[in-house]
Amino acid sequence: MNDSTEEPEAPAPGSRRPGGRTARTRAAVRDAVLTGLAEHGYPALTVEYVAEHSGVHKTTLYRRWGGVEGMVADALDLAGEDAWTPPDTGSLTGDLRALAREVVEGFGDPARAAAPTAFVGAAFQSPRAADALRSFYAERFRRCEEVVIRAVGRGEAPAGTDAGAVVRAVSAPLFLRLFVTREPVDEELADQAARATLAAVEAGVFTRNAEAPATGPAPAAPES
Repeated sequence: MNDSTEEPEAPAPGSRRPGGRTARTRAAVRDAVLTGLAEHGYPALTVEYVAEHSGVHKTTLYRRWGGVEGMVADALDLAGEDAWTPPDTGSLTGDLRALAREVVEGFGDPARAAAPTAFVGAAFQSPRAADALRSFYAERFRRCEEVVIRAVGRGEAPAGTDAGAVVRAVSAPLFLRLFVTREPVDEELADQAARATLAAVEAGVFTRNAEAPATGPAPAAPES
């Protein structure tokens, strides 16, 4: 393990990222955190485990990250800096389907799903992990909004459509099954979620400032 050399402090999550040795150290810690979460889950993840698997001495881990919570939060912060971009199939139908299927593919394979599922579990036990997970998905959804913006430009969605609401809606029923009811998901369910979201878009459900439809019985006509 690496315990003899002092390194510059890591920046706070969300700030500009340095390169070189500090970046390599953060990457090594992130990889160890991901492995530990996948193998043992958040409750069993320890600083000692991360130190052993990252080659970074635990005193450095405590000084720079403060403990397991900080390391999990920083691992999520690093994950949000990837180069992932949303699909561009040429149609809103295809893009929504691709987004939904990506959720199924990412969480349907137990090996691939172990670490992200553990992150979700950690968010229920750690406020700091919850904040980091919220920021991670906020960034993911922000990138996904482009598929709706393109659709509005092509005339496939009404002007004023809330892009953020649309991209959340397409994945919401899948996440409900994955993390609340613990039911299996598959491509058929992904396609169903995409079709339901598309129908709502076309009906103007997600249009900002749209007038709410009338509810209840129509008022009675005045007596003559």
